[in-house]
Amino acid sequence: MFSKTVLARLRAGVHFFKPSKFLQRNCGKPLVFVQPSCAIHVDSPPTVPSLTISYAHGTSSISMLPLTVGQSLQNTAERWPDREALVFPQDGIRKTFSQFQVDVDQAAAGLLALGLKKGDRLGMWGPNSYEWIIMQFATARAGIILVSVNPAYQLHELEFAMKKVQCNAIVCPSQFKTQKYYYMLKQLCPEIETATATGIKSIRLPDLRVVILTDSRQPGALHMDDVMQAGSSQYHQELQDLQKKISFDDPINIQFTSGTTGSPKGATLSHHNIVNNAYFIGQRLGFNWRPTVRVCVPVPLYHCFGSVAGGLVMALHGATLVFPSTGYDGRANLAAIQNERCTFVYGTPTMFIDMLGQPDLAKFDLSSLEGGVMAGSPCPPEIVKAVITDMGVKQLCIGYGTTENSPVTFCGFPLDSFDRKVETVGCILNHTEAKVVNPTTGEVVPLGTQGELMIRGCCVMLEYWDDVLKTQECITKDHWYKTGDIATLDQYGYCRIEGRIKDMIIRGGENIYPAEIEQFLHTHPKVQEAQVIGVKDARMGEEVCACIKLKAGQECGAEEIRTYCTGKIAHFKIPRYVTFVQGYPLTVSGKIQKNKLRAETEKQLGL
Repeated sequence: MFSKTVLARLRAGVHFFKPSKFLQRNCGKPLVFVQPSCAIHVDSPPTVPSLTISYAHGTSSISMLPLTVGQSLQNTAERWPDREALVFPQDGIRKTFSQFQVDVDQAAAGLLALGLKKGDRLGMWGPNSYEWIIMQFATARAGIILVSVNPAYQLHELEFAMKKVQCNAIVCPSQFKTQKYYYMLKQLCPEIETATATGIKSIRLPDLRVVILTDSRQPGALHMDDVMQAGSSQYHQELQDLQKKISFDDPINIQFTSGTTGSPKGATLSHHNIVNNAYFIGQRLGFNWRPTVRVCVPVPLYHCFGSVAGGLVMALHGATLVFPSTGYDGRANLAAIQNERCTFVYGTPTMFIDMLGQPDLAKFDLSSLEGGVMAGSPCPPEIVKAVITDMGVKQLCIGYGTTENSPVTFCGFPLDSFDRKVETVGCILNHTEAKVVNPTTGEVVPLGTQGELMIRGCCVMLEYWDDVLKTQECITKDHWYKTGDIATLDQYGYCRIEGRIKDMIIRGGENIYPAEIEQFLHTHPKVQEAQVIGVKDARMGEEVCACIKLKAGQECGAEEIRTYCTGKIAHFKIPRYVTFVQGYPLTVSGKIQKNKLRAETEKQLGL
């Protein structure tokens, strides 16, 4: 029988051995090697502190899935054929899983009929639409790599992206709001107007062969209806035969990200990357056991938040997705939640701030909401609190990740305490490793110590498309992805993001993290939103500037803000400059473009 001492050592994770007589003579007692604890079981919220250093491994009894994107949808369509999969209220579109599966296979067969083949790249360029999500799954079924093109891209950005990944086809509306997609394509490829619909030969875009429009018929382009009609029985058979040749390790999605510096880079994700990320997102949110899951999805499909946490979570967990509007509209979100009885809502902090700021918020019936996910940028505690109390999103979860990580690496549990919701970005995801290291030495830092967050696991992208050097810069030879974020880990595997290495303000030698000041400023009763940036200064190098959006009907001056800060945050963190704004420059996914905000503010201040 084991002694109590031996059992205690085993429970503590201590590895021991019987010492030799030599060691006993020289040491007087057995040598004991203590292995630092690193495993966190994440099938439910951790209740026992397990970590001893800033390294976490999310262990799980739930296995990873060996599925392709196409297999994921097919399995769910067979399991819940009559369940509603997609709702586009503005367009009057409702599709069950079986109806959606039929449309996906018809589109996939049509793409094969056009001469596209496994490994080709197809760009999807435009706002949220039914055609977007059809193409997401149809390309996957056909083994064609979907290139998610930012719908806000202008001419030179589009040309760069299409050339970078050698796009063979592109799908888009002819126009949306001020974006004239077909006109821009004609500028890049004037040969379209005189070409046959499947035989484009362009000088500037030599790989482009097919243009597909979703909303009108134009010279040299196919309409989406043409693609759907082209998929004859011959191509359906070809599609079925192709399924045996598609591996879950194949690249299937390219997401452009500017990262921290330089031109956009094509983060290349495999079926395995995004299927498993979506699977464990759904598990974390409880979509596997909730009887009804209807998610309001205002976030864009071109971004991982929409396509993975939205589209693929739907395909894996049988969730119903409701897309409130083609272009972002905060009031449409509230209407969709009310009319479609949504149980979850996704959004960036800016999107939630917009919903909270609707003057008639109290008139909407949001009682169906159980939970939500806030992610995409730092989440101020005051906003988290307001979403929980004013919108009734009791089981709000904070998520964190990067496009290169498919995207989620940390996510809260629905029943986490309020402190965890406002102070952390959640707990390490299943089958994912994270460590926090000294950015200079690469050494793992003690728990609670700031350093650079690094990620390893099935979520890490394959590569940046056709960019070996950029890939090597961010993925180490040991397969760790360098996030560029400053973070801390606690003993339960929860992470706190302190800021970006690149966003860090260095004021006279002091390192200042904007997120910390932003969170404090959100406690001011007149402040609706605050963004903190560094602006140039001849003496200090950089000075702190707060760009503040006030709540409706409020008036406030710069001195009032500085007085509020005095004695509550360190003197060197108090903003020297305070500007008041009506809004911020945003990406189409709702993220603040701090580089543009900095440039605009410096110009305004005359710096």
